[in-house]
Amino acid sequence: MVHFYDALTSYEAIMEHIEEINRNNIFLNDNTANPAPLGLCAFGMTTLLLSLHNSGVTALSSPIIAMAIFYGGLAQVIVGTMEWKKNNSFGMLTFGSFGCFWISFAALLMLPALGLAKAPQPVELAAFLAIWGVFAIGLFICTLKMHRLLQYTLAAVVLLVILLVAAELTGNALILTLGGVAGIIAGALALYMGMGQVINEIFGSRVLPV
Repeated sequence: MVHFYDALTSYEAIMEHIEEINRNNIFLNDNTANPAPLGLCAFGMTTLLLSLHNSGVTALSSPIIAMAIFYGGLAQVIVGTMEWKKNNSFGMLTFGSFGCFWISFAALLMLPALGLAKAPQPVELAAFLAIWGVFAIGLFICTLKMHRLLQYTLAAVVLLVILLVAAELTGNALILTLGGVAGIIAGALALYMGMGQVINEIFGSRVLPV
């Protein structure tokens, strides 16, 4: 009788484990579209727009703020949530964090204009960017085990942040322009990867190497 109860207990434990696995499989089973192209395009296009300003081509005006809030910001946060459902930790962290970065950047511009906070001093803005630079370095390390094009993109982002931090601390316009160029490269690479994935999917073949 004791052996019977032990066997029954073991059977129930095994069944509970199987049910838990099945629940997790159902939870992670996702046949929805790949959200990465949206996140890459949102990051790339917003970075390109801001980098045009840093390069001295455009002014820091409402199009940049609007893009930062809704496309670079909100869209990437949504993509990060979708990547969580896809069980992609890197995608969730990358898109979710950069989405919040763009929203934070827009807030840095809007809060002083609304009289809700003081405008950041160069040292304060450099510290803000430097923290994100540390984060970007961490992501770059992750890409060493991933696609080479993604490595180049994150490397350009790291270089961009370094140059922007240096520009804030020194007030050197040339360094800021170089940061704009690095941002244009990073944004163009991200946009290329995002559009490349969709083009390859639509044509059903490797039209663009991504």
